[in-house]
Parts: sequence; C-alpha cells; structure tokens
Amino acid sequence: MKPRIALIAHDKKKDDMIALAAEYVDFLRGCTLSATGTTGGRLINELGLTVTRMHSGPVGGDLQIGAQLVNGEVDCVIFLRDPMTPQPHEPDINALVRACDVHNIPCATNVASAHLVLSQLQSKAD
Repeated sequence: MKPRIALIAHDKKKDDMIALAAEYVDFLRGCTLSATGTTGGRLINELGLTVTRMHSGPVGGDLQIGAQLVNGEVDCVIFLRDPMTPQPHEPDINALVRACDVHNIPCATNVASAHLVLSQLQSKAD
C-alpha cells in the first residue's frame, strides 16, 4: 500500500517544506499526498507532485486533515510548525496533533523529525 502522508507548513516554514519535499520528491511521487491549501499549491507548482489540497489551515484545512486521520486515511503527518509566531487557529492545530497522538499516527513537527519519518517510510518502501 502506498504511504498516505499529510503535509502542512506554517507560512514561515513553507520554504522549509518545499526544500524537504524536494529531497524526497521521488519517494513522495509514489505516495498519496494531502496538504493544506497554500502548502499543497506550492508542492504542486514547484515540485510537480500530485496532492489533494484541503482548505488553508486557518479556514479549516487542519481540521480536514484531522478528519482524514480519524477515518484511517493518513499514515503520517509532516507538520512544520512555526513555534515563534502565534497562530489564530491554534485550537485546530492542537486538535490535529492530539488526533495524531490518540490514533498513534507519527507527527513530525520540525525538519529533523520529518527527515527521520520520511527516511523510515522510504526505507520500508524500497
């Protein structure tokens, strides 16, 4: 089964997400990807990935990904968070991270942990 990965990045982390995805682009092409609005758009436009785009995080995209997760449609979440900037949708962010914990879904919240998760998934796929 193809890994099902959700990709989310706060505004100040979107460039990091593109750089991270570029490193794993060949692997990610073989995955089922979902992402919040702007992040998904950039992954499509800049890397040519096939991504199911949800709404932007502040208008419900985090919750949409959380619903996918609860329905068993997500195997891991890469959520590059900006811990230094207050987010107006912080309750949605916390709900998504909590859903990962409740459903035992890996959730990488920074580039270092994202590398670990993606490297492990990639090695299992090889």
